[in-house]
Amino acid sequence: MMELASFFRTVLRAARDLLRPEMLWHALWPPVLAFLVWSVIAWFAWQPLAAWIVANLPDWQWLVWLGPWLAHVAVFFVFAPLIYFTTLLLVAVFALPRMMAIVARRDYPDVSRHGSSAAAFWGSLANTVIAGLIFVAGWLVTLPLLFIPGGLVVLPFFWSAWLNQRAFRFDALAEHASPQERRELIRRERPALYLAGLLGALVAAVPLVNLLALPFTALLFVHLCLTALRALRQEKGIVL
Repeated sequence: MMELASFFRTVLRAARDLLRPEMLWHALWPPVLAFLVWSVIAWFAWQPLAAWIVANLPDWQWLVWLGPWLAHVAVFFVFAPLIYFTTLLLVAVFALPRMMAIVARRDYPDVSRHGSSAAAFWGSLANTVIAGLIFVAGWLVTLPLLFIPGGLVVLPFFWSAWLNQRAFRFDALAEHASPQERRELIRRERPALYLAGLLGALVAAVPLVNLLALPFTALLFVHLCLTALRALRQEKGIVL
């Protein structure tokens, strides 16, 4: 299992890579595209959806005053996970393979590939879609909990951290690890993977910085997983 000091060195490597010129295009276009697409949809759907929520609220006196405000908050929390998931899908399936190729060539040339690009693409797509559907469904089902004190602090981070580690742990290992190696690494590095997912969720909550939160998280998982894969093969005496 990765030590804490090694984990933070991995964080610094991911932040360094994110600022490299060859990475910035791959890091920027997924969040920008996702935001633009859902902004257009929100332009047409926001007011009708808010009006529908207000019309279906219970007939309580305090909701007469707060109902319209709560409806707009609820609509915001409907669109937020959709933007997040769309960005993650674009990063995981399209941007990350190109980012990983740059990182692997420079920092992990000794870690051979035991998977195929085609299998990695389709596996990443299926894994991300399934994880994303669970994420969006779970978010919407637990949406009322956001109005419980503390829910707004805990719930978004919980779901985002879960989604990050579920999606990116597969993508970071798909082309390099065999299925057996992937299962073993996920099992023994589970605490580090969840910590990386939580860190990515925390970064996503910082204004302006959150634009690059998912590409940073993707790079963090690439370094974390390929470092762990290298260590696993060295332990087993496998020629890298």
